[in-house]
Amino acid sequence: MTKHSKMPFSGRDESRHGEKGEAEARSVKTRSRGESLIERAAGHFDFNAMIARPGPLPAEPARKKVAPAPVLPAAASAIDVQASAPTPRISAEIAPAAASPDPVAFSGAHHPIDREHLREQGLIVPEGAVTTLLEEFRIVKRQLLVQAGDLRGQGAGAAAQRILISSPHPGEGKTYCALNLALSIAAEKESEVLLVDADFAKPSILSALGLPGGPGLMDALMDETIDPAACVLGTDVPGLWVMPAGDAAINDSEYLASSRTARVLERLTENAPHRMVIFDSPPALAASPAAELAKYVGQTVVIVRADRTAQGALEDAISLLNACPNVQLLLNDAQFSPSGRRFGSYYGYKG
Repeated sequence: MTKHSKMPFSGRDESRHGEKGEAEARSVKTRSRGESLIERAAGHFDFNAMIARPGPLPAEPARKKVAPAPVLPAAASAIDVQASAPTPRISAEIAPAAASPDPVAFSGAHHPIDREHLREQGLIVPEGAVTTLLEEFRIVKRQLLVQAGDLRGQGAGAAAQRILISSPHPGEGKTYCALNLALSIAAEKESEVLLVDADFAKPSILSALGLPGGPGLMDALMDETIDPAACVLGTDVPGLWVMPAGDAAINDSEYLASSRTARVLERLTENAPHRMVIFDSPPALAASPAAELAKYVGQTVVIVRADRTAQGALEDAISLLNACPNVQLLLNDAQFSPSGRRFGSYYGYKG
């Protein structure tokens, strides 16, 4: 059995959970390669002083407006009709109802994922037995999905559907957590997930899942003739889609900073409010793309590795990612729980 405790997300009162003092940050933890668990990160770091209260999401870069062709609406006033060419009026009683637009379809080929390979890496295995790891990420995803719903209600738009996963330095478990989170969300009955490999310098999502290479996010950013939806790969895990990183580019941050990024990301969730998008970004202190992507997401999860991530590095990473007003911390690879709380251990319990 593992011991751990849930950390509330930023902007909520920890006193509701019996903890002392005020805490602004909501954070959760999980474990790495079969030994991680959700831990109170406050036991290791003073996170409360690092994270500001959630604020409104920054507006996405303006998209280029194209003037629509002049069309007279059926419900135009009498003055509108007289000022334009004669147009037959359609009775509201017989006018057909407007059809809901279809969500953008991903046309990429579907590929099988080797479940045994997932098991060897200590990842969640779809259709497998309920494990402590699965329960831990169920708790993590539920809080993120609830927050996404709150952001939608606040008018965040498509940004509410995007989650950035990063860490201060390499080797702290960001890709491991991004993969498990995506596999966990894919199991939802009314949601699906698109996992985007945004670590352009060292992509690893495809190899972890055993998927073939191909054009990806960077290709769509560099070439406006490429439909981003055509770069998405299907899998035999229901509800799970994957977008490769694509070709490496020495000016990846400059492409992400262009107005093309907003259009590409918008395309990935077009007319699909049930679709979550998870970005596995480079470490925030090792490469600049994470800070650029933070401008387009509703939530950022910073992976903190127990007994390895220094508090100063964590503070610097949060500062670089502050374009996203909702930053959570996830403590990874913790071996004990100073609070004595446990998450996800029920299914292994005997007694």
